[in-house]
Amino acid sequence: MTLSVVVPVYNRPEEIRELLDSLCQQSFKKFEVIIVEDGSTIKSDAVVADFQSKLNLHYFYKKNTGPGDSRNYGMSRASGDYFIILDSDCLLPSHYLKEIHEVLNRHYTDFFGGPDTADERFTDLQKAINYAMTSFFTTGGIRNSEDGSRKFQPRSFNMGISKKAFEATSGFGNIHPGEDPDLTLRLWKAGFESQLIKNAFVYHKRRISWSKFHKQVYKFGIVRPILDRWHPDYASWLYWFPTFYLLGIVVSVILLVLKIYFLLGLIGIYSLILFVDSMYKTHSVKIALKSVIAVNIQFFGYGFGFLKSFFYIHLLKRKPEVQFPDFFFKK
Repeated sequence: MTLSVVVPVYNRPEEIRELLDSLCQQSFKKFEVIIVEDGSTIKSDAVVADFQSKLNLHYFYKKNTGPGDSRNYGMSRASGDYFIILDSDCLLPSHYLKEIHEVLNRHYTDFFGGPDTADERFTDLQKAINYAMTSFFTTGGIRNSEDGSRKFQPRSFNMGISKKAFEATSGFGNIHPGEDPDLTLRLWKAGFESQLIKNAFVYHKRRISWSKFHKQVYKFGIVRPILDRWHPDYASWLYWFPTFYLLGIVVSVILLVLKIYFLLGLIGIYSLILFVDSMYKTHSVKIALKSVIAVNIQFFGYGFGFLKSFFYIHLLKRKPEVQFPDFFFKK
């Protein structure tokens, strides 16, 4: 089994430098790297040139058609029979590729996903956002509750797919974000199995400001009702949780005027659980406080986006490409 690491990049040469440096440190050496520049105005060609003698490295520049199509572009030009898909804002521990190779040799599946975590060098804000996105007590818990089952849903910042599965499904679609769960659901429908490789984790930088984080989770909320419409067999009430939380905040404020404090108390208890859990994991009061803020931004952004999209897509029956054209790249 030969491995090809495929990475799309858009205006982030320094991220590519850090990722390539971590690829140089891999204990498993038999792999190639495909960098696909997605129409960037700030190109990574000079950075890639610095690593040409250190890695089996291939660089392609194409017009901007989105990360999903760029991954497809890279996979169609890769020589490996198994593709490792990474985002440019990831760093890899030295055992990453070795772990993937060993697990797939023991228990082969045609696609897999790995978790993400925060590196010690990350900022407090990045660590807090990582907590919000991965914690058992947030939407990270909803996704990761499927650990160990064939129904684990990989995410494109850290996933793998066989050449066979890629060719059978044509890879990622043109929606973004949401191209990775859409591909997962189509792979399942085509009969391919997935797995979680727990020790194949990446250090994922994610967003570096509150405003960018809010924009990202808002988009995630918009996309979910679209995916539920395309794949109704995989819709779940769990995806409503952030919206329920948002509505709960609104109702608690109304009840507060009426001097009814029960719901507000429940929200306070939940916030305390988040604070204590984050402080235990990060050993930092400052990060714990920011984690509570991050979770609320996550739920407000995702919850509002989900509610808005559900109204247009499921109640008004609008066509997703017409209602939300900015979420669809033209190839």
